[in-house]
Amino acid sequence: MITRPPTATSFTSREEPVMTPALCLDDAAATLATSLTEMGFSPTFGTPCGILAPLYERLENGSALQTVSREDNAVGIAAGAAMAGRSPVVMMQNSGLGQSVNALASLVVPYEIPMLLIVSLRGIQPDTTQENLAMGRLTEPLLSDLGIPAERLDAERLTTQLEWAREIVCVQRKTAALLVPPTLFGWQA
Repeated sequence: MITRPPTATSFTSREEPVMTPALCLDDAAATLATSLTEMGFSPTFGTPCGILAPLYERLENGSALQTVSREDNAVGIAAGAAMAGRSPVVMMQNSGLGQSVNALASLVVPYEIPMLLIVSLRGIQPDTTQENLAMGRLTEPLLSDLGIPAERLDAERLTTQLEWAREIVCVQRKTAALLVPPTLFGWQA
């Protein structure tokens, strides 16, 4: 018999604990939020996003998140934190990544300023809204062209991917990106 921790279960009468899809998805956000803190990523700056909302909520409740109204400003503030020896995180939607290209291309990349970008992937399945499709296609090639290594998060490989990001940002002191597909935290169109 497999037992699950009480926080990830749903009980009905005297049945065994059963994992519910919503709690499984919430576990990915909880795992990511906890791991970022445990791995030494701090401070975190973000612009609200529906796909990232569960992660945003977890980090905000732990006082580990500072909301910034523009993504390029968040990149600039994170650059200052990195120059002070920290390992900052910037959370944004991929449309905000588009808006941040100049800050990344003219500051972060040429001066090799380390930070972790957590970027939601609007414009890929199941998000087929017209205004998001272009950035959905451009996000990964854009990061590649900037020389920023990126990994699309997968709940099955989350721990390995976080270790990969920690190695690049905290040890090698470079910028990396973790891309969050809409379904990772349960977002629906």
